[in-house]
Amino acid sequence: MNDDAADTDTYALKSEALPEVAAPDLPYQPPSPKSYRPRIGLIGTGGISASHLDAYRSGGWEVAAIWNRTRSKAGAKAAEFCPNARIEDDWRKMLSDSEIDVVDITLHPEHRTPILIEALKAGKHVLSQKPFVDDLDVGEDLVRLADDMGVRLAVNQNGRWSPHMSWMRHAVMAGLIGDVLSVQVAIHWDHSWTAETPFDEIEDLLLYDFGIHWFDFIVSLIGDRATSVYAAGNHALGQQNRSPLLAQALIRLEGGQANLFLNGATVRGSCDQTYVSGSAGSLASEGPDLGSQSVTLTTADGVARPKIEGQWFNDGFRGAMGELLTAIEEGREPNNSARENLRSLALAFAAVRSRATGREVDVGAARRLES
Repeated sequence: MNDDAADTDTYALKSEALPEVAAPDLPYQPPSPKSYRPRIGLIGTGGISASHLDAYRSGGWEVAAIWNRTRSKAGAKAAEFCPNARIEDDWRKMLSDSEIDVVDITLHPEHRTPILIEALKAGKHVLSQKPFVDDLDVGEDLVRLADDMGVRLAVNQNGRWSPHMSWMRHAVMAGLIGDVLSVQVAIHWDHSWTAETPFDEIEDLLLYDFGIHWFDFIVSLIGDRATSVYAAGNHALGQQNRSPLLAQALIRLEGGQANLFLNGATVRGSCDQTYVSGSAGSLASEGPDLGSQSVTLTTADGVARPKIEGQWFNDGFRGAMGELLTAIEEGREPNNSARENLRSLALAFAAVRSRATGREVDVGAARRLES
């Protein structure tokens, strides 16, 4: 390059000063139906069910019946969150109750699928816990069954309504940053609490059970543009977990890229960052954890810093059910539909296979969760 022609400011990647502007008003808060008030049945009262029930209580939605393999656990949850709910000894009774319209199934995938089938055949709208299925073919069969029965099948991808991810998603949907060119997520936190728990038996805990939230977030921004995934995982020095606490995935997009970096071995100084680059602007979010995030929108107009209210737990859970109920009321596909969630799972499955083989894997080539 001719020194005389060199633009040192540009070469040094210096950014221009932009004015502060008002943030746009986006509908990022959890949705709620206007008048539809169905009776909800809950199948499974494991640890995560408290977040479901607390969210439904805050949303003003009636949980009419609860089932758990251990009746006393179902009774304890009902007493705390929905004392008027009846405790069922058999989940099939819930499905035969014509007054229950929506069923929330929180069981693990290996126990959930047969109940999903029976619930759909019974004509119930269903919210399935995530990860939805461990086989894309099974998931496609469930989507077809829901279509055949004329009911809605959604997945509890509650991260879509964590306040910062929801605001960023709505900004992209509104076209505020143009076409998405890249997405980068870096999460540094302590996930060692999973040692000696059932979670530690999941070989790719970060890429699958945890990472599905961010694969789903990426899909919510880019749709079906993902083409392949290259992923890696590793054990951190001194970690006690069986499952690797370090993982990352590079995703090729048509005309772009995305990167997910997960460090679950951060003992002190946790940090969560998200950056979305677009053809007309960018979005950034950063904070010490997933519940405390500051969001920035940068466009040609200037820099906007919206005041984000709420918490992932349990606003995200209220969003997942609220979107399903709103979609039922409006007669449309929910934003968190099982159909779209299969795209998210295809990314996760490709990442798991890539980590195991050391090779780049086309999205959709890995039909099942397998290392």
